[in-house]
Order: sequence, then structure tokens, then C-alpha cells
Amino acid sequence: MPHPPVLKTPRLLLRAAEPIDTPEIRRLAGAREVAATTLNIPHPYPEGAAESWIAHQARGWEDGTDTGFAIFEREGESLVGGIGLHLVPGHRRGEMGYWIAVPYWNRGYCTEAAAELLRFGFEELALHRIHASHFANNPASGRVMGKIGMRHEGRRRGHVLKWGEFLDLEEYAVLAEEWRARRSESVS
Repeated sequence: MPHPPVLKTPRLLLRAAEPIDTPEIRRLAGAREVAATTLNIPHPYPEGAAESWIAHQARGWEDGTDTGFAIFEREGESLVGGIGLHLVPGHRRGEMGYWIAVPYWNRGYCTEAAAELLRFGFEELALHRIHASHFANNPASGRVMGKIGMRHEGRRRGHVLKWGEFLDLEEYAVLAEEWRARRSESVS
């Protein structure tokens, strides 16, 4: 899927990040609080990191290994964060990752964007499994995963090194058939 689609939810627009978004990405992703909740966002946020993220997303779409989206409010089009799936096509699975800018925390935006990304992954990419993980010290991310139907599968103790500290990762996943069953229950 070389051309990223634009996904819409009631409040959000998920689209490919563009060079014009660079200053806002740099400003919002550069917050220490955002970096503290993610493995791959550095702090301080270096010059060129936003451009690198945009280029990485574009390459991922081209080679079929990543589906990256910038998240925007539909009304006013403010940048809210980023979300995507790292794909393993041979196993029809994707690993979800996301970040939300601090001014937009606790508004349900992450849950709304993640639910739409699940739909996209299962319906349009025909994935079998989507999984995600979060630092054990960030239970809010686990609540998002639970709300979208992912099940807790376990903890990887001391799995990652972040800012000189080994952190546990909480692992979640949902299979396509579980997602479809949950979706039909909510429609009934």
C-alpha cells in the first residue's frame, strides 16, 4: 500500500505526516513527558528528528513494513500525536505504537485513534494479530489497550533500558477473530 490513506473518526483525522507538520511535531514530541512514555522518542528532541520520523513513515508505506499516521483533530486540524503499525507481513501481524502530545492527554484521543488503527489493520490490511506494549510505569497506556479490546498477555521484566533504568514492558494483543466478535457484540 504505497499511498497512505486518510482515516477519519468522529473527532480525529489520521493522515501521513508532511514536511509542513515538522515544527509542530518537533514542539509536541519534544516534551519530556512524551519521551518518558515511549521507547523511541528522545529527549531532548534533536534537530532533524521530526524530518527523520516523516521520512521513516514514507519509506514504511513504500516498502510495506510500517503504516504511520500523524493524528489531528478534525476541527481546527491541530496535531495531537502519532500512531502506526510496524508490520511483519509474513506472519500477518503488526505492532502498534503511539504517542499523544501532553496538551491532549485525558481526552480519549489515543483510544479513538487506536480503535481506528485496529479497524484499518484488520479490515484493510487483513492482519491476523495486532500487539502493543507499554512501560509498566505508564498504566494509562494499558487502559487504552484494554479499551480497544486487547488482552494482557504478560510482562517482560527489565526488558528495555530507558534513561539508565531497566523497565518492565506490559504486553497486550488482539486477534482478528476476537476483534470481529467484540465488534459484532457492540453492534447488537
